[in-house]
Amino acid sequence: MTAAYLGPYRVAAFNTAHDSENKIHNDATARRFGFSGGLVPGVDVYGYMSHLPVERWGRAWLERGSAECRFLKPVYDGDSVSVTAREENGTLAITVESRGEVCAVGRAALPEAATASALADFVRVPQRPEPRPPADEKSLAVGTWLGLDPYPITPEMAARYLADAHETAPIYAAEGLAHPRDMLRVGNFAISRNVVLGPWIHTGSRIRHLALVRVGSTLSARARVTRNYEHKGHQIVEIDALVLADGDQPAAHLVHTAIYRPRQVAEAA
Repeated sequence: MTAAYLGPYRVAAFNTAHDSENKIHNDATARRFGFSGGLVPGVDVYGYMSHLPVERWGRAWLERGSAECRFLKPVYDGDSVSVTAREENGTLAITVESRGEVCAVGRAALPEAATASALADFVRVPQRPEPRPPADEKSLAVGTWLGLDPYPITPEMAARYLADAHETAPIYAAEGLAHPRDMLRVGNFAISRNVVLGPWIHTGSRIRHLALVRVGSTLSARARVTRNYEHKGHQIVEIDALVLADGDQPAAHLVHTAIYRPRQVAEAA
């Protein structure tokens, strides 16, 4: 079967997290780690990637589509980003390029029907109160359940993200739908709002959409640590998370991976 090509979708990258608790998005800190500046968050790079599945399948993909992404090289604030996809056998192979390098790769598909994730399979625990414990092998031990208190996707937040991301797909504003980047961002919050992290890096995710989520909804999560391991001096955590809308409605299922203690931090200790 002949492959079909989508894109390029071009966007000027914007670092939405300059002032976040995660200082890997801060220019000075990121340069100490050997980067050119603060990293554009992985969830935002995924947001750029998601444009093409939405262009291809529209509302249906936001309702029941699946995707995976791996972040290979940094994307920097203000850089021109090009997203392309090759469709073959019903699957999009997606590539993100910037500064002449492949920065991220992924895949997206549209299953014939949504696959439900059983709410009962995910234990409900409260989000850890302040002071949070430091991120380590104990606080992120395999089998640990993590909660995330509900927070709203306000109209102001949604509009600001669409502007910051230069998102050109009309479906979000026209239908009042949350952006898929917001679903993936829950994975970040499930980690960062339960432990104290230094500079850390989201490295990849798999996501399956389970329902449409509208602006004005609240998002929360039930998550379990499935892996905690060392690779090339980095300490890495993986979580399996069910994203919930408005309390108890499954909205997305995530497998989310991050370097929670980069080797540069360990070497400086």
